[in-house]
Amino acid sequence: MTATRSALIIGAGIAGPVAALALRLTGVDAAVYDATMPGREETGLTLTLAPNGQEALRIVGALDAVRAIGLPMSGQQVTDGRGRRVGVFPPVAGQPPVLALRRAELCQALRAQAEAAGVAMHYGARLVDIEEDGACVSAVFEDGRTASADVLVGADGIRSRVRSIVDPDAPSPRQWPLLNLGGIADTVVADKPDQLYFVFGRRGFFGYWAEPNGRTAWFANVPADEPHDRHVAKARSTGNWLNWLRDVFAGETPAEQVLAATDSTAMAFVGALESLPPIPRWSRGRVTLVGDAVYAPSPSSGQGASLAIESAIELARCLRDRPDPQSAFKSYEHLRRARVARVVKRGERTTSTKTVGPAGIAVMRLVMPIALKTFLNQERTLGPEQRFRIPWDRTVDETIR
Repeated sequence: MTATRSALIIGAGIAGPVAALALRLTGVDAAVYDATMPGREETGLTLTLAPNGQEALRIVGALDAVRAIGLPMSGQQVTDGRGRRVGVFPPVAGQPPVLALRRAELCQALRAQAEAAGVAMHYGARLVDIEEDGACVSAVFEDGRTASADVLVGADGIRSRVRSIVDPDAPSPRQWPLLNLGGIADTVVADKPDQLYFVFGRRGFFGYWAEPNGRTAWFANVPADEPHDRHVAKARSTGNWLNWLRDVFAGETPAEQVLAATDSTAMAFVGALESLPPIPRWSRGRVTLVGDAVYAPSPSSGQGASLAIESAIELARCLRDRPDPQSAFKSYEHLRRARVARVVKRGERTTSTKTVGPAGIAVMRLVMPIALKTFLNQERTLGPEQRFRIPWDRTVDETIR
């Protein structure tokens, strides 16, 4: 039986609220602290939630709320910039459809679920330091507030302040030479409303899907000589970025049509695509990390949100079944490290294909029929990922054995 009775969670994105919900199921009083204020904290654009992430949400009672805002996608279609088909990817057999979501709406739904369950949410609380005295751990915030608990969980994203305290020598996020932009267009170009569409253009990669009320959600990944972070992006208006994108995808279908129907107020520049390989040290004393704070697969993996949800729940299960935080954190890392490392590696391979160029696209069209039966077979590549389930009703000892 665990001795953990209280937890501080730093970060109210995806992993934080889910960790709080899961911990409450185990009898742990969890409170969430986030550096920003509601409505100003969202980064990222759109994302997909895989079947494994959906089933993990079922454990904490949040699946129905998320399904209510998600769009089910039962397959993927890949074309080149002239509209010629490159390949069609069916869903993994026997699994529910992937959900397409706006990141901001997913975060809001998870926070609402946590608050409804009695989780205290504190905003405008920017962490500056962590102190431990052996019996508890305390968080020190920029505005002078402090809070103490039995454990502290860093769920504060890819630029985690908690990670820098746990492991000052941890590697920095990898920035890919791919700029990441996206938005909402007032047009419909998708042939089917339940499909994800991906376009390998001459100068960039374009993805889109149909949204209700005659709109299209889209994102673009465009190779660049060097990465751009969000601070660099802010020096250029969204209108300038949109005009630049229109030039990049000029003459390419349907990107040209989608961008023509996008207003600059309905798009955003996120910066370079980033990923964070699993770091050497996940925990220290009464402090541990979860989600993008400890690993962050490229968005191209389609598993970032799902892995964060899984890990948050697995951490709660380990704290439930272990007698002290240190042994719980050790079991948590043991159960998660190999799985997340595999997904990070696959995401990096997928991201690298977005820079193949016209010659690579031509080769891709030729080899795709063979690839779909071998190394790109959905059952082989995504089946094990999407069929994974957190065994909540079993003990950690049973799982490890």
